[in-house]
Amino acid sequence: MTALRTAASPGSATWRLIKTESTLCVRDKVGPLWGIGFPLLLLIILGSIPDLREQVEGGGGLTYFDLYVPVLVLFNLAILATASLPVALAGYRESGVLRRMRTTPVGPARVLAGQLVANFAIAVVATVLFLAVAWAGFGVDLPEHLPGFALAWLLAAAALLALGLLVSALAPGRGPATAIGTVLFFPMMFFAGLWVPISQMPPLLREIAHYTPLGAGMGAFQDAYQGHFPSAVPLLTLAAYAVVCAFAAIRWFRWE
Repeated sequence: MTALRTAASPGSATWRLIKTESTLCVRDKVGPLWGIGFPLLLLIILGSIPDLREQVEGGGGLTYFDLYVPVLVLFNLAILATASLPVALAGYRESGVLRRMRTTPVGPARVLAGQLVANFAIAVVATVLFLAVAWAGFGVDLPEHLPGFALAWLLAAAALLALGLLVSALAPGRGPATAIGTVLFFPMMFFAGLWVPISQMPPLLREIAHYTPLGAGMGAFQDAYQGHFPSAVPLLTLAAYAVVCAFAAIRWFRWE
């Protein structure tokens, strides 16, 4: 009887679901491929371009590639949140897996938690590997304020993965999930400064960027790289995205 009660306990069910989702994520190779392989390959390609190794005028000795590294860290989180996570869960809905799970005690919060933890683990591995390759292979300095960077990264990961969970909760299938993720990905990367540095944007776009998930994340990362603890505005912005999107994902979760 004790064993039965333990197996049926909410914590036990949640833990088993997390382990199952993590195993499936690694087995399907979609998460590791998009979350680790592709961003790491992009880092190596950009680091090998001679023009990006030139110093930025007035940049304090930094190269263009140095400035791109924090953007690519956010790129890693964004591609997990908009490509890997939504497609996996929307695929469950499309194939009827979620409809069958609806008859069990597993609620929306546990289903979403399983996906969140699996993708968060991939993001941690990817970021550590990413920074290690940038530092050892291309001489890019680590953030001067590591605790501040860690906090900023945690909030950025929470905000972006929560946004991915919201897309996952609503998209009826893989096709719509991919379309929504793509529509979100490119504007977010623009406001992170992938194509035009935020400091060089027109005033209106620069102001908008500060209140987008990746723009706020970039602002917090820049503070940490310069040796300062991130300011309150980007941290609170990221926390707000995380809380609101997670709540909305649980509230409007669709089983079928």
